[in-house]
Amino acid sequence: MSPTRRVLIADVTVPFAAPPATTFDYLVDPENRPHWQSSLRRIEDLSPVGNRPGDTGTSWTDITFVPWVRPLLEVAEYADPVRWREIGRWWFVDASLSLAAEALPDGRTDVRARAYLTVPLILLPPTLALKILSPCALRADLRSAASIVGGY
Repeated sequence: MSPTRRVLIADVTVPFAAPPATTFDYLVDPENRPHWQSSLRRIEDLSPVGNRPGDTGTSWTDITFVPWVRPLLEVAEYADPVRWREIGRWWFVDASLSLAAEALPDGRTDVRARAYLTVPLILLPPTLALKILSPCALRADLRSAASIVGGY
């Protein structure tokens, strides 16, 4: 097995006009993802675990707009309504997305999203290019979700 490196590719915060519970419930439900995540066409093979959508252990396959990219995702952490983390695996690349919801005094919510890639060292140079593109894409996706949940 070749050595790997974990790289932070995005760290963004987006305001939501909705309270944390509403925001969190929408964002962590895998079935909502194609509505706000621009790279997704749909999800398949949803295997829910627990009592809520997106609970720890829930898994699914992302069907992306790139025909040959179909990562398997699994929820690694669910702490309602403050923290959630998924890990996606595709070939020899792991991607992690964590969401943290912070209640604001006016009833709104700030959502901080952090995305990491773990890649073999040989793929590190192209991964560094993603550090430029990913923050804008992730911010745009979360703004889309914010507009659905309660206006942005």
